[in-house]
Amino acid sequence: MNANVISREGDALHAGAVYAKVSRRLLPFLFICYMIAYLDRINISFAKLQMLSALRMSDAVYGLGAGVFFVGYLLFEIPSNLLLLKVGARRWIARIMVTWGILSTNMMFVKSPASFYVLRFLLGVAEAGFIPAVLLYLTHWFPAYRQSKATALFLTGIPMSGVIGGPVSGWLLSHFSGTLGLAGWQWLFFLEGLPAIVIGVIAFFYLDDDVPSARWLSSAEKTLILRDVADDEGGHKMHSVRDGLSNPRVLLLGLIYFFFIMGLYGVTFWLPTIVKATGVTDALKIGLLSAVPYVAAVLAMILTSRSSDATGERRWHLALAGFVGAAGLCGSVAFAQTTALALCALTMGTMGVMTTISQFWALPSRLLTGAAAAAGIAFVNSIGQIAGLISPVLVGWIQVSTGTATISVLGLALSMVIGGLLVFWVPGRLVNVRREAIAG
Repeated sequence: MNANVISREGDALHAGAVYAKVSRRLLPFLFICYMIAYLDRINISFAKLQMLSALRMSDAVYGLGAGVFFVGYLLFEIPSNLLLLKVGARRWIARIMVTWGILSTNMMFVKSPASFYVLRFLLGVAEAGFIPAVLLYLTHWFPAYRQSKATALFLTGIPMSGVIGGPVSGWLLSHFSGTLGLAGWQWLFFLEGLPAIVIGVIAFFYLDDDVPSARWLSSAEKTLILRDVADDEGGHKMHSVRDGLSNPRVLLLGLIYFFFIMGLYGVTFWLPTIVKATGVTDALKIGLLSAVPYVAAVLAMILTSRSSDATGERRWHLALAGFVGAAGLCGSVAFAQTTALALCALTMGTMGVMTTISQFWALPSRLLTGAAAAAGIAFVNSIGQIAGLISPVLVGWIQVSTGTATISVLGLALSMVIGGLLVFWVPGRLVNVRREAIAG
């Protein structure tokens, strides 16, 4: 065998071992962080099952409260990620988690629509910057051709929050109701908010700001990672804050993400309600059934990301996931009267919707680096999160106006199709990874 071939294979095996080490160190912890974050964002969908009747609030009030979170989130998203560059990832991620944990526990004191709106707004302010902070953080540790899998493993925190949060939330609602004079939904907010505070404190001591400060890596391992990441920072990439906020390609990415997020929050905020509408009434059973689509979504995200990284192909992996998500959402409407069939369709829809999110975040790092990445990733996420404001409010309004979620779910399916089609407008060189990079 040619000596050069042997040398390249040896280098690839060594690099694989280094990145496996980085993955073991960072990804499980960041996964837990995001799972807790997302659970604290969407546990309102389970609290709703008791909270609305107890406080005499309508679906429209709930939809606005679910959405107002994103007003605070949007206002502070970009400043938060730029501050991370100055403060450091370790301190900033820890700060975000502790403050949102405190505010999440305080949701138990909601008494009126006004207090509901205020706390949801503040929760958005507290959590602003968390997702782009971690996504930016990962670009410092993984080169482009390894980012799809790393990003997917982090973002599986979304469906896993449903896998674990669904049954746990249903159990808390069923078994803690009346304990110490508090309602089940109050216990839900309190007990599910505490882990964010604890993990936030741990994050301060566990995470490293960057590769050079990681004492668990050898000098050779640090050099390899820094070299690989540096190789990504030339060519067509943009570097300045202005580029990250104004380039048309960044705006296109934000628009694509907007349509995918419409589908995401349609599923996450309304899945328990949709399951209940099929005839299931017990809160624990609703929680258990709601976990099924998320289990399937975890597998879909991981398998798709592995295929995407192995081939270097991003466009079809992303677009097809959007189309599958749309088909599943349409199926959930068609079989709405049959729990088993509706759940199968929702599972298919959730697999597609969740996979679009993990696949999408492999794209911005192909275009942005440095300050442009900090600003651009936050900007793209901000555009997408506008859908987080629109989607639950729109679904709630349609639910009240028509007495059914059919029209709104079909609208969310359409948004997934639009997002999938827009992917084909992104230049191929910014979507797919060079095959020679994959081999190295």
